[in-house]
Amino acid sequence: MTKWLQSGRRRDICVLLAADGELRGQKVKSRLESHYDDRIDPKSFYGSLSALVDAGFVEKRTDGLHDAYALSDAGEQRTSAHYEWMRSCLRADGDTE
Repeated sequence: MTKWLQSGRRRDICVLLAADGELRGQKVKSRLESHYDDRIDPKSFYGSLSALVDAGFVEKRTDGLHDAYALSDAGEQRTSAHYEWMRSCLRADGDTE
C-alpha cells in the first residue's frame, strides 16, 4: 500500500470524490463530518486534501470563489485498487471470482 492510503481521512476523501465526481472542498468536509458524526478541524482537513493534490491523486480547480476537487486518473486507479483489496478481504467464503 502506498503511503497516501495510510490515512483513513485521505482514503475517505478519495471515496467521496470517486462516488460523486467533482466537489467543493466544503462539501467534502461536510459529508465526512456527517459520516464520522464529528467535527473535523478545517486546518487538518484541508491539509489532507492538499497532500492528495500534491501527491497527484486529486486535482484542484478554482470555481468562482471556491476550489473544486476531483480524483485524478492516478487517484481513481489507487481508489479502485483499494476497493478491490477490501472486497477480497471481506469475502466470507474465500471465493476469488
